[in-house]
Amino acid sequence: MAQGSVQVTHTSTSRWRRRTGEYASLAAALEAATDGDVLTVAPGTYRENLILRRAVTLRGPEGSPGSVRIAPLDGVPLTVRASATVRDLHVEGQDAAAPALLVEEGAPEIIGVRVVTRSATGVEVRGGARPMVRQCTVDNPGGIGIAVLDGGGGVFEECEVVAAGQAGVAVRGGAHPRLERCRVHHTSGAGLSATGENSGLEAVGCEVYEVKGSGVQITGRAAAHLTDCDVHRTTGDGVTLDTDAVLTLADCRVHDVPENAIDLRSRSVLTLTRSTVRQFGRNGLSVWDPGTRVDANQTEIHDSTGDYPAVWVSDGATAVLDSCRVHDVPDALFVLDRGSRVDVVDSDLSQVRNTAVSVSDGATAQLDDCRIREAATGAWFRDHGSGGTLANCTVDATQTGVIVTKGADPTIERCTVTSPAEAGFYVSAGGRGSFHGCRVADSGGFGFHVIDGCRTSLKKCRTERCSRGGYEFAEDGPLIEDCTSDESGGVRPGATAAPQPALQTATQTVGLLSAVPDQRPVAAPQKPVEKSRTPTLVLGELDALVGLESVKREVRALTDMIEVGRKRQEAGLKAASVRRHLVFTGSPGTGKTTVARLYGEILATLGVLGQGHLVEVSRVDLVGEHIGSTAIRTQEAFQRAHGGVLFIDEAYALSPEDSGRDFGREAIDTLVKLMEDHRDEVVVIVAGYTGEMERFLSTNPGVASRFSRTITFSDYVPEELLRIVEQQADEHEYRLADGTPEALLKYFTALPKGPAFGNGRTARQTFESMVERHAGRVAQLDALDTDALTLLYPEDLPELP
Repeated sequence: MAQGSVQVTHTSTSRWRRRTGEYASLAAALEAATDGDVLTVAPGTYRENLILRRAVTLRGPEGSPGSVRIAPLDGVPLTVRASATVRDLHVEGQDAAAPALLVEEGAPEIIGVRVVTRSATGVEVRGGARPMVRQCTVDNPGGIGIAVLDGGGGVFEECEVVAAGQAGVAVRGGAHPRLERCRVHHTSGAGLSATGENSGLEAVGCEVYEVKGSGVQITGRAAAHLTDCDVHRTTGDGVTLDTDAVLTLADCRVHDVPENAIDLRSRSVLTLTRSTVRQFGRNGLSVWDPGTRVDANQTEIHDSTGDYPAVWVSDGATAVLDSCRVHDVPDALFVLDRGSRVDVVDSDLSQVRNTAVSVSDGATAQLDDCRIREAATGAWFRDHGSGGTLANCTVDATQTGVIVTKGADPTIERCTVTSPAEAGFYVSAGGRGSFHGCRVADSGGFGFHVIDGCRTSLKKCRTERCSRGGYEFAEDGPLIEDCTSDESGGVRPGATAAPQPALQTATQTVGLLSAVPDQRPVAAPQKPVEKSRTPTLVLGELDALVGLESVKREVRALTDMIEVGRKRQEAGLKAASVRRHLVFTGSPGTGKTTVARLYGEILATLGVLGQGHLVEVSRVDLVGEHIGSTAIRTQEAFQRAHGGVLFIDEAYALSPEDSGRDFGREAIDTLVKLMEDHRDEVVVIVAGYTGEMERFLSTNPGVASRFSRTITFSDYVPEELLRIVEQQADEHEYRLADGTPEALLKYFTALPKGPAFGNGRTARQTFESMVERHAGRVAQLDALDTDALTLLYPEDLPELP
């Protein structure tokens, strides 16, 4: 057959009708062909726009795939309007407004065709067409890879979209194709996209990857069903559902996704069966809005690469997890907002760095026959209106088993917490909750720890081998019935000393602090501040400090207010309410800790505080490594400061500017409540750099409202730094030689005053350096007199940094 010719063979079995012929153009051959004819195209490039209107076979020569190029300069290179067969052709489009291969009617077979184009669409199927497309390749960096539109359908088998400037496969307008063992990759839009009412997509054994956007996107009342598919290496979400979309994923794998593995909103519904979700940067499942629902069965979600919950349910959405596994994630399940709900049945949540189950903002969680292990917090019901039920669940190897705070009111039934590091069940800050038939064993802390007068109900609960005690109630509040413990307990202060049996049982119902004994060792009381000194003597020590004139005035004014108020009360008069909590701002080394210590002693000498001792803490002492431990640490620090001053240095670190998931907020919330509940027992002073403390107070109005005033500690001037060195020299029996004070003034004037400048600390360090250099100089002398041993000279000054 000649180059550039077409051979047409009639395939009728009637011998007399058999004929062959060669044509100079494809158009002429198609015009002459009738149904059943085979058009074998010789190798070459054909600049023709072909339309197949009959059930013919159009094919390239056997053994030379890709040798026939259909490549017109514009328009649609190949249009199929019949149940024809097209094989082994290379189709190239040049028109950005037209598809390269258009199927409009019939049920054609398209086999081994390669479409290389920069068209609007590589392959487009529309209307009533139902093609069978096998082993075809689409390379279209200018537009959509495959589009099935306007009621179109068909089957795509072992096809590949190697590049697409938009979606790899797009379905809309009521179309409904089926993809089998196809690969879609290197797209600049969604890998698979279906949108519009009655539009649908079915994919079996397919792979979608290297996608700039979502791997699978179903929106606008469309539906899809994916079986045994892989979606991975996307830049957006792995799977996105929006606006009444419906999707079923069966035996699928979604992984290596930097954003949400699966995100669904606006009344969308997802059914997830025997599938795996792993290596995601945000949420594994992200579920939003009323009417949106996920039903997951035998699904595994694991190996998060980000810092977000594996399953996120909010804004009234619903999620059901049945026989699922969630592991190796920062948080397993977060459910937020009134109307949001999760139901988890016979599932495992393990190796969770923070919280396995978090319920907040009025949401509900129901867990039945679930297993939680190796988490920081097993379950946390956070605030008012949040609740649900944990039934027949086990929580093992956590820091804290279950936390209930701020009015949350869950029901915990027949649950067992084993080997918690801190507490089995912890209730604080107005939390409620009912615990029925629960058990705690081998706790590193308490079994049940209930504080802040929480109205918690415990019935038929038991603790075993809890290091700090089975039950700890800070005050009356819990309602207890038939609870037992295998430990012998100590006697509470104020209780009648009596032998306690090894098995403790509580059967009453109101505030049974004596029935469930305190098994915590009684802490040694803080040593009280010596009260033999009068306020005048303590203020004299304050006055002796170098500089700080404005600070001294502020403290004196506050002391005068407190003293006069005390005398007015003694005279039977009303005393003005004085809030004693303070904010200290200023640079390091300006005497904030020293003044805080003296302030506590002054209040103790006035009888305002019981002891007046100083407990100094910072962020590391208040904020735990996981959710749940922060409140406990903060309460313990506050308890140590009972009767004295809690001094929080660099308090602004509790509220960093980027504090989306920072646990410091929990410390702040706990402090605010404790300051209100124990306003006459502890004075809190927060301290830090001026600018940072202003930001801290402005972003936390609840904190700012608790403090009466802010005292600013100014940096020391060179003359004051010299006085500190002189005091240090006098205290350590050194003297400054002639010319040394002047040299020190010049030194402190020239010393850089950057962030590392330590004020008083710098002055003391300077003195220490001078003593060290003095020793190095004097050690070389043979004859030493008193002057040699005590005089510090200008040459003893350290070098300027």
